[in-house]
Amino acid sequence: MKVKQLSVFLENIPGRLAAATEVLRQAGINIRALTLADTTDFGILRMIVDRPDDALAAMRQAGYSVAETEVLAVRLSDRPGGLASVATELSRAGINIEYLYAFVGTHGDEAIVVIRVEQIEETISVLTAAGIAVLPDREVYNL
Repeated sequence: MKVKQLSVFLENIPGRLAAATEVLRQAGINIRALTLADTTDFGILRMIVDRPDDALAAMRQAGYSVAETEVLAVRLSDRPGGLASVATELSRAGINIEYLYAFVGTHGDEAIVVIRVEQIEETISVLTAAGIAVLPDREVYNL
């Protein structure tokens, strides 16, 4: 149920995102979800890809500073309050969400939320007990 996320550190200059994604294109790796956060000097490209081990190797071989992090992906209804249900359950359990990002599912009536927490196993238990679907890694990579 844990999903591998890659975090690539990029200089905040024109062309760095294009170059990084070109490495993935050349390796035949498809991006499933991503977020890009920036500061004045650098950005962090966080992404879920279809072949994370190959992507990690390709990015390192191309000279990028890249880290692998375990995250969770949960499926919820794409409706008002969908995310609130997840946040409420984790808050009740005393689990802090470090960051998250979302994308709409393939059926349009659901959303997938990628969540980074410290207590991954506990989070899986809390969400599963609440009836919130925590997706297996293969399902996320194959979206």
